[in-house]
Amino acid sequence: MGEHKGELRRKLGNTVALVAVCALICGIAFTGAIVLLMPSEKGHIAPVGTTRPTAPVSQPVAAPVPAAPRTTPATKGYACPGYSGLQQKIPLKLVLEDTFAWGNNPPYKAGNGSGDIKWESNPYQDPSWHLWLHSLRWLGNGIDSMKAGNAAARTHTLAIIQDWVRDNPFPWLATSNSTTSKGDASASESTMHRTNVLICARQAVLTGLHAKTLPAQYKWLDDALLTHARYMIDHWSGSRNHGTDESIALFGVGCTFGRQDLMRKAIDRFNTGVVQSIDSEGTTNEQSVGYAGFNYRLWGRAAEVVRRCGQSPGPAIDARRKLLADWMALATKPNGELFQIGNTTRDKVQSVPGTPWEFVATQGKSGPRPDRRTGIFKGGYIFGRTGWGEKRPFGEESAYSIRFGPSKKYHGHDDHMSINYNWHGQDVLIDPGYYGYKKGDLQAWAPSQAAHNVMTIPTAQGKLVPTRLVGSVSTANSDYYELADDPAEGVSRIRDVLILKDPDVVIALDRGESGSNQRYETLWHLPPGQTVTVQSPTTAVATGATVQTHLFQIPFGETTGTTTVEQGKSNPAQGWYLPDIFNARPAPVVKFTQTGQNARILSVIAPSANGEKVTYSTRSAGTNFFVELSIGAKKVTVKITPDGRLTRMN
Repeated sequence: MGEHKGELRRKLGNTVALVAVCALICGIAFTGAIVLLMPSEKGHIAPVGTTRPTAPVSQPVAAPVPAAPRTTPATKGYACPGYSGLQQKIPLKLVLEDTFAWGNNPPYKAGNGSGDIKWESNPYQDPSWHLWLHSLRWLGNGIDSMKAGNAAARTHTLAIIQDWVRDNPFPWLATSNSTTSKGDASASESTMHRTNVLICARQAVLTGLHAKTLPAQYKWLDDALLTHARYMIDHWSGSRNHGTDESIALFGVGCTFGRQDLMRKAIDRFNTGVVQSIDSEGTTNEQSVGYAGFNYRLWGRAAEVVRRCGQSPGPAIDARRKLLADWMALATKPNGELFQIGNTTRDKVQSVPGTPWEFVATQGKSGPRPDRRTGIFKGGYIFGRTGWGEKRPFGEESAYSIRFGPSKKYHGHDDHMSINYNWHGQDVLIDPGYYGYKKGDLQAWAPSQAAHNVMTIPTAQGKLVPTRLVGSVSTANSDYYELADDPAEGVSRIRDVLILKDPDVVIALDRGESGSNQRYETLWHLPPGQTVTVQSPTTAVATGATVQTHLFQIPFGETTGTTTVEQGKSNPAQGWYLPDIFNARPAPVVKFTQTGQNARILSVIAPSANGEKVTYSTRSAGTNFFVELSIGAKKVTVKITPDGRLTRMN
């Protein structure tokens, strides 16, 4: 078996190199957190002091040092956190057959049936698959069965865990040079998840055997836990969700063994990390709405496990979570779904009693009403809506999001200036989502500018840049914003946005300037299932089941353009919607295109009920330009000044 493992290790090569796997863990919908390994303070873990095991284990424990102070854990202790659903596709029968399954791929027999696993296996060449194999979360049903006293499940499940310990000696830190490294990226990235599995397994042994202390033959399990604790001390990921998950697992080891030193280390990291993870306005550092929600739950769990073990987490976690709950309420659409910004799958908001989240999750039926209609956050988010159900039914409000701020990082996308819009509870302008980390054109496209509602310059070499919010003005029936950046070498970009209420309409003026001829494309991504008809170079109409959207490219100044539609294209990808990392649906994208050194693309996005008449007309008065819109019986006039300022006139 050692021979075939060595051969597989050589074949695997660099396919699970550190950078790739450091991102891949996000390919599951927030079932765990990834680790970004970085230098940190070094730590030493004292041995637990149980009796010698009956059989040696090849994985070394940290060098012995004087035992740290021990206390009796609180009665509640550290609870097994479960397995994030990974066990659902792997019943006990498959565990006993060494068979692993994840995602949409068929189950795969990863071992010889006796608990000897080929940890290098990656039959689908999917780095996420490989990482979750190493997490050991897939053993959940085996652990639950041994907790219930199933001796066969105990023997086999512990054999798999011990096989991991033997085959992945400490330190398992991955490097980019797989030919010289003893480490494995998946092993390192899944450390905190595997630590929790080891704790669950330890608790299951005690419960299943009706024992108060761990029998000597299982000392290797305690040794492995301490080794994992040492790894997490030496390789803390800092203030991101990865670091929080690591600190929770580290605290779990401390609580399990009554080790004040480990618990204090984790609590110190919690208090250092939370104020960086969630800023003073409630924005997280992940650049993802989905991960913001995940962080809310994760930090709640951090505070809970500390309290369950009789310790105090301090006030910072609760205070920052309160700010984040307010933020998340604004990041929720009238239909109860989160805006899909950054690495975010389609998801309904979860009710959190006593917070504005409860209000939006119950569509205003209970919970405190948010105290503002719009929010501008220095972390790079603008959220706004027509209201909270005061003058129309909650589900018939309209809401929008706009991105700006620091350049792309972590779980963010290259989506600066992008507008998402939900009209009367129905999506009109969407963020197409993201596609995990398995390589392919969809995976590369989803975080790019081309997958967002922005003006792109495909003829120029793009770069990741911060975007400035130049100014903003809000009135009772309109919100105006001006944003600016330099998305490519020698190219500047300005977007003026006006969001109207009654009628609920989006107007955007995109201006691009360059010293050479460029192709400027303003993209509007629409939901799947809509039929788009290009009626003229200035007009496209998208028709869905209950809503139609007129998309006008209004001639402005001397520039003229074209209007086209793309859907379901590959190589390069364009025109898709990704509700999660496993599925892709064709979805139309309308392109307003102009060429030249400069461009001025004036877009109007006007949703309405099917069959409702929508028209526009324009006129000039002095240096100002006016657009007059009619949507059914509602009429509105918008003024555009020479510097691009958009103002509602009535």
